[in-house]
Amino acid sequence: MTVREIQEILSAEVICGEAFLDREVHSACGSDMMSDVLAYVKEQAVLLSGLVNPQVVRTAEMMDMQCIVFVRGKQPDESIVGLARDRDIVLLTTKLPMFAACGMLYEKGLRGGAIQ
Repeated sequence: MTVREIQEILSAEVICGEAFLDREVHSACGSDMMSDVLAYVKEQAVLLSGLVNPQVVRTAEMMDMQCIVFVRGKQPDESIVGLARDRDIVLLTTKLPMFAACGMLYEKGLRGGAIQ
């Protein structure tokens, strides 16, 4: 699945990273707790979260994630967008709640990676 397909499935708005929408992704996770993402999530390419702060981008960078989807219509401020731009991470926002967004992506074939 590509990031562009995720955008379409979730009716998401692209905040930044338009040049990277054709990146292939094979797994995703949803969490508002970045400590859980760092501790338990492996091999994920997409992070869905309702948390809007710089730690989300820093966590995604540490985990080599390609894309962050902010759920519930959350909008990051310019400092967060700047961090993502500098790291070539796509930011999307969708009005869907996390449960629905994860379910829709799962239904279309996107799976979670290895959890340890």
